[in-house]
Amino acid sequence: MKPAALKATVINILGNTLLFCLKLWVALLSGSVALLSDAFNSLTDIISAVAVFVCVRVSGKKADEGHPFGHSRAEPIAAIIVAILAGILGFEIIRESVGRLVSGGGGVVISPFVVAVPLITAAVKLLMFFYFRGVGRRVKSPAIEASAVDSFCDVFAALAALLGLLGVYFGYPFLDPLAGLLISLWIIYTGYSIGVKNIDYLMGKSPGPELTSRIEEAARKVEGVVGTNTLRAHYVGHYVHVELHVEVPKDISTWESHGICERVEKSIERIEEVGKAFIHIDPV
Repeated sequence: MKPAALKATVINILGNTLLFCLKLWVALLSGSVALLSDAFNSLTDIISAVAVFVCVRVSGKKADEGHPFGHSRAEPIAAIIVAILAGILGFEIIRESVGRLVSGGGGVVISPFVVAVPLITAAVKLLMFFYFRGVGRRVKSPAIEASAVDSFCDVFAALAALLGLLGVYFGYPFLDPLAGLLISLWIIYTGYSIGVKNIDYLMGKSPGPELTSRIEEAARKVEGVVGTNTLRAHYVGHYVHVELHVEVPKDISTWESHGICERVEKSIERIEEVGKAFIHIDPV
């Protein structure tokens, strides 16, 4: 595992654990369903962060006899675990929030400290979002990028909880369970988005035209290459595996063709998103 990825996953676990303890304590003291929903949101984040930690470590292992192309599919698996847990949590919060709405809300104790908790949460989560987004993009980790998206969504969840508490303070107690309902819908949407993206990774989705153009350009710039054809590329985890037919002059030797093939492979594999290139020689 890259040190930056390891550090990010540890920060994710510790940060969400502290926020969960704080929000659960204040939610139980105040009776706020919005804060309780946000606390369980953090609990899911802890479970997800542990899953990300384990899977990022697994994905960092080198290729072996049983896994000749490495373990990079472990990270999308972690992200899908995040998505599933988000969906389960979201539906649980909907159930609690609807029950409170039907009963008319109420019973929430408001104090400056209670109101400060969602503000603290929003600030911490915003910092975590920027940090995870930077690390995720730098190390090309979909699991850490998923944590960044989750942290950003948590900012809005915290603000929704704040809205519910302010509603209670100003005499609108139904706003607290309504905020809990909004948080739950946001959590479900977030889980769905993360799940769809990472299922594509596991199913071997093809990269976009921008990356395929760079792959072909990297091949064509190699000396001795006349042209390219039949490009196939798909994701294996968060890296792309490439199969490409390269056209070379038919009158060159087998030795020269082999040298061109190796240089094309190295040229393509220098592209950051590419994990492995397989080149076929077509004499023309």
